[in-house]
Amino acid sequence: MHELSLCQSIYGITDRARDGRPVVTIHLRVGALRQVVPETLTYCWGVVTDTTPLAGSMLDVEPVRAELICRSCGATTVLADRFLIACAGCDGADVEVVHGEELVVASLDLAEPSSAVGS
Repeated sequence: MHELSLCQSIYGITDRARDGRPVVTIHLRVGALRQVVPETLTYCWGVVTDTTPLAGSMLDVEPVRAELICRSCGATTVLADRFLIACAGCDGADVEVVHGEELVVASLDLAEPSSAVGS
């Protein structure tokens, strides 16, 4: 379950960025090739943050589809099957993944310091 270690990393990034302010929501962009199960990520977030200043904050996971550009013919391919990485235009394998590998903390929704519960 690599989602647990991902949540620990997300926690570190979020805790530094919040600069002591309460966090309501962490917005993530997660690529299809990351093999992250959003429900498991959300569960692990609760485990990681349960007794911390980030307890009660939520993850908002925006999925990012996997997309390739073929170096041979220039075609763009959106992957329907993450295990078949080939160009839909020429069936070539000389492709570059341009989307789908990201895992980004895109933004934070912060609360007013006085509205923090248990901080």
